[in-house]
Amino acid sequence: QVRLVDSGGELVQAGDSLRLSCKIIGRAGTNYVMGWFRQAPGKERDFIAAIKWNTGTTNFADSVKDRFTISKDNDKNTVYLQMSSLTPEDTAVYYCATVRTVADLNAYYHSANAYHYWGQGTQVTVSA
Repeated sequence: QVRLVDSGGELVQAGDSLRLSCKIIGRAGTNYVMGWFRQAPGKERDFIAAIKWNTGTTNFADSVKDRFTISKDNDKNTVYLQMSSLTPEDTAVYYCATVRTVADLNAYYHSANAYHYWGQGTQVTVSA
């Protein structure tokens, strides 16, 4: 059974940086995609970033590509979302997600519907 445990969210000030973590438990092999999404109150769950585990290929939403990075630690089976220059508009619950696939990383993985397993979410609040 695959389980994701995301963490690292907290209250920060505008301009601060923050790193979120997602521990992957029970996932075997390397043919999968890890994604980060966020959901603000009353809004849809939006794609932020994704990484293909076996190749390290990444892609990002246009709204964050100059401020956020995604990375992985194979030994710790953990994926990270490094966020910088945070603004109040970044306030949301952040979720990691995964799906097993042999496909290349493409725009399909920008949809929440593409993913089978989700973390419980971690709250990021950015004060002005």
